[in-house]
Amino acid sequence: MTTRGAAAASPETTTRRERKEHSTPKRQPRYNVILWNDDDHTYAYVVAMMMELFAYPPEKGYQIAKEVDTQGRAIVLTTTKEHAELKCEQIQAYGKDDLIEHCKGSMWATIEPVPGEGQG
Repeated sequence: MTTRGAAAASPETTTRRERKEHSTPKRQPRYNVILWNDDDHTYAYVVAMMMELFAYPPEKGYQIAKEVDTQGRAIVLTTTKEHAELKCEQIQAYGKDDLIEHCKGSMWATIEPVPGEGQG
């Protein structure tokens, strides 16, 4: 008697494999990167930073600069927590605005969970 048929998967193994193939990965919670307003940075600084750090076109950089100026803050990106932390650190390390004499350093940014998403 040969054992050629022994290599076939048992029904239990097949069922587990099928379940694994049909399950979808859990989506990571999303976080907003928030840029905060101050009086030590120009629109030109914000536009240049958005272009360099986020590859945004000048028009989007200007929209963000205007929102920060008029609303006090702007969401510049919504992404995973790890990516949001990286972008926040990059904003805070970007450097001072050379067009403002009394500017002491980079703009301030924080991250916050997107409202309504589980933070499991």
